[in-house]
Amino acid sequence: MADSDRLNHIGGKDVPAASGATLPLIDPATGLPHATAPLSGPEDVDAACRAAEDAFENWASTTPGERQTALLRIADSLERTADRIADAEVADTGKPRSLFLADELPAIVDVLRYYAGAARNLPGSAAAEYTPGRTSVLRREPIGVCAQITPWNYPLMMAVWKIAPALAAGNTVVLKPSDTTPSSAVLLARLAAEHLPPGVLNVVCGDRDTGRALVAHPDVRLVAVTGSVRAGQEIAAAAAADLKRLHLELGGNAPVLIHGDADLDDAVEQLASLSFYNAGQDCTAATRILVDRRIHDTFLTRFTQRVARLRPGAPDDGHADFGPLANAAQLAAVRGLLERLPAHGEIVSGGAVVDRPGYFHEPTVVAGVRQLDEIVQREVFGPVVTVQPFTDEAEAVRLANGVPQGLAASVWTRDHDRAMRATRALRTGIVWVNTHGTTVSEMPHGGVGHSGCGSDLSLTGLLDYTQVKHVML
Repeated sequence: MADSDRLNHIGGKDVPAASGATLPLIDPATGLPHATAPLSGPEDVDAACRAAEDAFENWASTTPGERQTALLRIADSLERTADRIADAEVADTGKPRSLFLADELPAIVDVLRYYAGAARNLPGSAAAEYTPGRTSVLRREPIGVCAQITPWNYPLMMAVWKIAPALAAGNTVVLKPSDTTPSSAVLLARLAAEHLPPGVLNVVCGDRDTGRALVAHPDVRLVAVTGSVRAGQEIAAAAAADLKRLHLELGGNAPVLIHGDADLDDAVEQLASLSFYNAGQDCTAATRILVDRRIHDTFLTRFTQRVARLRPGAPDDGHADFGPLANAAQLAAVRGLLERLPAHGEIVSGGAVVDRPGYFHEPTVVAGVRQLDEIVQREVFGPVVTVQPFTDEAEAVRLANGVPQGLAASVWTRDHDRAMRATRALRTGIVWVNTHGTTVSEMPHGGVGHSGCGSDLSLTGLLDYTQVKHVML
């Protein structure tokens, strides 16, 4: 994509910001500017919201079959233009191109196709007479204009997770991608415009002030965001003024419980990959590994040796296990956590910035941490994993639940009863057993506590974009 290709998409047209202002886009693999994107202001946000509002009535009146056809065609377009999509995503994120094409793009296409089918299977209750002479029916209807704000770690995937269910349910969308990674969302809107009426899907690029204007716009009836806890708190406060519905997928800080009977070879191999995939910039990344004290030292030695073989690399490096941090601010945040590590914490592997251009950091393992340490309580969102010992099941669960976030967790054991006890006791929205990190379109992805409210994916994610109407005849 050339610089001129990165434009807002409003009412079916590609347009610059009304002010002409732009933001530089930085290639994380080099630290150098590679393009610009519009810096949208209130005028641009208003135009996008008005376009979405104008398009809502007709789009909401389309049949589920018509919406299905549009989503399927968008999925086909993404597959046909896989190389262009990869170029856009990789330019902004620096992630390995081969991993994006092999892992992320097929999953993105699958989400679109799942919601294409789900659009035709909205649940409802059968008509019944709950009082004599009156028949009650429940309708599920679209909400209206949905404001969606997406992050920089998986720019295209998070955009599709939001857009697909909203459109399937008959809503219209104004999407604001991250200010550092808008390119794939802009391209998605352009491809989708071939299959959607003007105004159904709009994209406005910009910074936090752009997002604030979008959340505050009176035409917006639902605000969906994937981002940090701080962002979610700010958006919730702003949305409260107009009683907008909220859908928040916020931070994670996933615990991994490894019991003494676990298959250590399998756990080490899986977690070495799953903890550091996408440079650890994943809300479900296996970042807090809790290990039975009897096998702690053995696990730590094996895990550290395996992690030491991981290699960060540039997008075109076919042997790279992960790419750079997405931006300079995130690299600085990771460095700050490590530099503020208390004296009892020990970096047993990695720990340094890679000596090359860009925002690369070594895969890092930290041991000796305690539950109230900053690096345990805060989401690192980088290639850093902590390892803590536990004495028994009760302590393992207490440590796992002892953080504000509650998105995901995993438990590793050969004991079925122990696994089931853990899945009941862990206060998270997702629990994996003897694996970690796998998502499927058919199952919900959401958390509790500071990890937010509402679910992406699954029929639950579709229902979040509907409202219920009781009709009595």
